[in-house]
Parts: sequence; C-alpha cells; structure tokens
Amino acid sequence: MSSEWHLHSVIDARATIADSVEIGPYCVIGPDVTIGPSTRLIGNVTIMGKVTIGRYNRFYPGSVIGGEPQDVSYRGEPTAVEIGDHNVFRESVTVNRGTVKDARVTRIGSHCYFMAGSHAAHDCQIGDHVILANAVLLGGHVHVHDFASLAGGAAVHHYTTIGKYAFVGGLSRVIQDVPPFMLAEGSPARPRYVNLVALKRNGFPADIIAAIAEAYRLLYRASSGLDQTRQVLRERGKLLPQVNELLHFVQNQHEGRNGRARQLRRAA
Repeated sequence: MSSEWHLHSVIDARATIADSVEIGPYCVIGPDVTIGPSTRLIGNVTIMGKVTIGRYNRFYPGSVIGGEPQDVSYRGEPTAVEIGDHNVFRESVTVNRGTVKDARVTRIGSHCYFMAGSHAAHDCQIGDHVILANAVLLGGHVHVHDFASLAGGAAVHHYTTIGKYAFVGGLSRVIQDVPPFMLAEGSPARPRYVNLVALKRNGFPADIIAAIAEAYRLLYRASSGLDQTRQVLRERGKLLPQVNELLHFVQNQHEGRNGRARQLRRAA
C-alpha cells in the first residue's frame, strides 16, 4: 500500500516517510523526520526537528512532536525525539526534543497512550505500555517505567522517576520518585497502597502481590526502615525478586536529593 498524503499538508522533500503512512490535511513535517510504516497523522499534526517514529502510531489533530525544549539554556543544539511502535497521541499532545544536558533525546517506547493535552518535556524517557491521561504534565528529565499510569492533571517535577506498574492519582503534585507497584496520590503525592488493579490485570500471582503488600506495610505504615524491612521479609520468605526491586528503588530514592534518585545530594 502506498502512502496517502493530503494535498493541503506541507511535507519537506527530505523527510523519510515509509509506504502505507497516512497523512491527513494541514500537517507539517520537517526535513529531519522519519516515519515508519502504517503510521497515521489524522490531520493538523506538526512534526519538527529530528524525530524518528516507528510503526502503527496514530497522531490526532493539534499534536506537536519534536518542538524545541522549553529550557532557557537551549542554544539550538542538534537533539532528537525517538518514538517506538503502536502508540496513540491524542489531541494537542506535545513532546519536546532533548537537551545536551542529558541524553540529547526524548524517548517514548511502544504501546503507550497519551491522552489529550498531555506533555512530555525535554529528555523524558518513557517506557512501554505507559498511559498519560488528559493534561498530565511531565517536567524535563522525567523517567516513566513500563506499565505506569498517570491520571488526569497530574504534574511531575523534573528528574522524578515513576516506577513500573505504578499509578499516580489525578491532580497529584509529584515531587518525589514513585516506587514501582505503588499507588500514589496527593499534593505532594505519597504512596497510599499497592496498585492492586495493575498487578492483577497483568497476571501477578497472589503470593507476589501479598509480598509486595507486606513490604508496603512495613515501609510506609510501620516505618520500619529499609534494613529492618528487608530482614523481616527475608525471615518470612517474602523477599522475592519484585520485593527486592521495590526495596532497591526506595534505597536509591533515599540516597538522592529531595526524594529523587537521579538528583544526587549536594556535597556538604
């Protein structure tokens, strides 16, 4: 199947566009853009800068991909956006390019869903099967791991990490890392319980869920501390790989600055 390009779109001749790409009316595509097979731009989509897009993605009207980073230190350096396969970008989604201060690239994995008005700032690294609901705002350098979901209006501070299978409640102000498998909400957001819905939907066995729940109770309800929590869980036979992953995440978070593992503490 050949590509279908609407006559009212502006497509730079230097762009690399695969067969079977559908480009609707009033789209603008720059010279350094690469679009993979069976991707669809419904209409009024802007893709600028160096952007690489995989297969079977859908972009809805008003989305702008590859805009310059909203960083006052940016001086026009060559940076990029990389997007995987089978993603959906709904109306007015914005994804900015990276900066030389970090990875130089903003990355989005595969099978993600970005709802209307959501924003991924410069240098964000987003995994697979991630959901950003309407008006979710990711600051610069935010990492979101696989299968994480953020509900409408959540705002995430720069350099924050959202762990895998985590859920962030709507309108939350996220200024610290959110550990994997946790449900966090509030202003500021705090882990409130285990994200049982995601774990059950994704086939986690009951014993693993119970072990994660016990780790949560010890860490956030009993305030046992990492060492004591690890010892208790080991004695009870619940120090499973997923629990170790949770404890390792929390340890790194505590070693970081202001509850963010990727911001190292300043020297005294």
